[in-house]
Amino acid sequence: MPPRHSLPEALLTTLSTSRGRADRLTHTEHLPARPARYSPWPDSIRPEIVAAAADVGVEQPWAHQAEAMNLAKSGQTVVIATGTASGKSLGYLAPVLSDLLEGTEARNGRGATALYLAPTKALAADQRRRAAELAPPRVRAALYDGDTPPEEREWVRQYASYVLTNPDMLHRGILPAHARWSSFLKVLRYVVVDECHSYRGVFGSHVAQVLRRLRRLCARYGSSPTFLLASATTADPAVTARRLTGLPAVAVTEDASPRGPMVFGLWEPPLTENVGEHGAPVRRTATTEAAHLLTDLVERQTRTVVFVRSRRAAELVALQTQDQLGRPLADRVAAYRGGYLADERRALERDLHSGRLLGLASTSALELGVDISGLDAVLMAGYPGTRASLWQQAGRAGREAQGALAILIARDDPLDTYLVHHPEALFSTPVEATVLDPDNPHVLAPHLCAAAAELPLTDADLELFGPSTAPLLPVLERRGLLRRRTDGSWYWTRRERAADAVDLRGSGGSPVQIVEADTGRLLGTVDAAAAHTTVHTGAVHLHQGRTYLVRELDLEDSVALVEPADPPYTTAARDITSISVLDTDTTVHWGEGRLSFGSVEVVNQVVGYLRKRISTGEIMGESKLDLPPRTLRTRAVWWSVTEDQLLDADLPLDRLPGAAHAAEHASIGLLPLFATCDRWDIGGVSVPLHPDTGLPTVFVYDGHPGGAGFAERGFQRAVEWLTATREAIASCECERGCPSCVQSPKCGNGNDPLDKTAAVRLLDVLLAGAPGAAPAAGPAADPEGGTPAGS
Repeated sequence: MPPRHSLPEALLTTLSTSRGRADRLTHTEHLPARPARYSPWPDSIRPEIVAAAADVGVEQPWAHQAEAMNLAKSGQTVVIATGTASGKSLGYLAPVLSDLLEGTEARNGRGATALYLAPTKALAADQRRRAAELAPPRVRAALYDGDTPPEEREWVRQYASYVLTNPDMLHRGILPAHARWSSFLKVLRYVVVDECHSYRGVFGSHVAQVLRRLRRLCARYGSSPTFLLASATTADPAVTARRLTGLPAVAVTEDASPRGPMVFGLWEPPLTENVGEHGAPVRRTATTEAAHLLTDLVERQTRTVVFVRSRRAAELVALQTQDQLGRPLADRVAAYRGGYLADERRALERDLHSGRLLGLASTSALELGVDISGLDAVLMAGYPGTRASLWQQAGRAGREAQGALAILIARDDPLDTYLVHHPEALFSTPVEATVLDPDNPHVLAPHLCAAAAELPLTDADLELFGPSTAPLLPVLERRGLLRRRTDGSWYWTRRERAADAVDLRGSGGSPVQIVEADTGRLLGTVDAAAAHTTVHTGAVHLHQGRTYLVRELDLEDSVALVEPADPPYTTAARDITSISVLDTDTTVHWGEGRLSFGSVEVVNQVVGYLRKRISTGEIMGESKLDLPPRTLRTRAVWWSVTEDQLLDADLPLDRLPGAAHAAEHASIGLLPLFATCDRWDIGGVSVPLHPDTGLPTVFVYDGHPGGAGFAERGFQRAVEWLTATREAIASCECERGCPSCVQSPKCGNGNDPLDKTAAVRLLDVLLAGAPGAAPAAGPAADPEGGTPAGS
């Protein structure tokens, strides 16, 4: 067996040249090794912490860790935004535990406290173990989450000095009960916000308001904690930290940790003989391709993790790999995902770390922070949505400065296809900024109610909660939620808990409960906004690896009744959508064309669903549904062209609907490259003649009430975004349009009409007038046109 440092290159060559795969590797990137840079321990770090770090093998901190320690001890809000396995935990733990150690010398043994927030319970548990390694037992670290028994919760409130929890528990359990937490809050010295890049979109906006509520209560009890944030490498981490906390922040971004050489391959699965909608060619799925590659890697004793996009995919990759390997190697492959018990997850992590497991198929659960060092290779079955996540996942291989292999396997999707043929978009482009909007009134309003229930709001709170606060308060009063007293304070008026009306991870509205029909067992919930498309009657629903069919969706009682099933298909909702412009914030002229950003109202109605064969993506049939329309007020970016421009582009009016529809689909697929979103976070509508603009217009909107910042980012980077969209369509090898370029998995019109060639011409004429953009040129096919459409 060759030495480890030569493995990546040899492995990739073997994988790409065997089994007829010569044309699947589209690009190879070689990332050089990086030596470590060390700094002395800051004088402010307690000797007990320094000694404990030495016991676990850390003689000196890396330079970025020492920089973060000094900034934290000076009381500045600091965000550590360095790569995977760069020791961010030590950067914030050393100053936090030093201050907590000093706090143990107080009369009550708790003269200082700290709060740690993680997006997942598993990460909080992992961090508790790390804290225990570095601090003596008199620093009392404790988990406080939904799994903490009631008797332990009281002990945590009274005695713990380092409380590890999540934003949901802070919002629902700690802030509303702040009086019982007063002894903890009055000496709160630090708040650690780990993996803060995961707080994006509506979820991130909610978390930002929770942190403002925390700061307000701390001030009430006389404390002003220092905020320490840890993030994957992102653009403008200091701006993200300021938006999250509301405080000026300093970023530590110069990564001084050592890194071994990495070979990074981009991989495109082959076209199959199967066909999808309208006879479009279908590629082999990324999960099937990943299972074949994992089989080869495990046979070569290569420790590998495959990152997939869903729990079901994790199970499928593991099962397919086990089937191909056979015993005894099959026993060294497993799946790792949410829904497993904590002991099961820990056992899998230990087995992977020790080498007993050679292959693991995982959701993004392993992306965040959990220590799984010692890997040789990482496969990513589909682009994970952001470059930040891509590098987080790839960074799981090659720890301890060893060589590593990473392969991104493209899904049959416009963005994935674009990336594997445009490596510069991954390797020569900075990672994205985290997009969130704490001033979204749909997010802010319920948090103002929750804050008023915690302590009456006063004029002094207006600046803390942001510029949307003052105009919102009278609105909440008119709704009977708040009441203003003669002293000018705003009070919560209801008996129920205000915090219970806020779902941090949803977009508001009563969630739909998913109930097993025959047993009455509650399986989970789904956001009201997503219920029509995900748990409609006849939908396939996955829960913890089990498959269910929705027997009935009861909208009056907000219940979806399901029954266990094992259908050979998945379901995809079909809908119709109309959009109207409520208010235009900004319009930019691109020659005769226009680019605009503003507020819109979207009316959507689910009218049916498709059944798609799991193994091939083939359409097996379509069923009708009768569901009421839903209305969404949100933010959008839209662009229009004139009739003269269409004439210049030699684009007849009868081909315009298919052109606009195809351009809309592709632009939705490419927006995640420029805004930290998933294509399921956004929607679009294309109209050959829109009544509000009087022109052919394509809209792309945020799929959340009030907006989430994604459309705004598209407006800001429209030239790059739409240029990439045009290139993705033109360079696709299909003839008439396929899932790799203009077909959408969530199209409400069955991907009809779509006109690939006309879409390229339409984008060419639009981009010809864009500031600083030259007209693009490239090959495209010549499909047929169609009728008006929206997605």
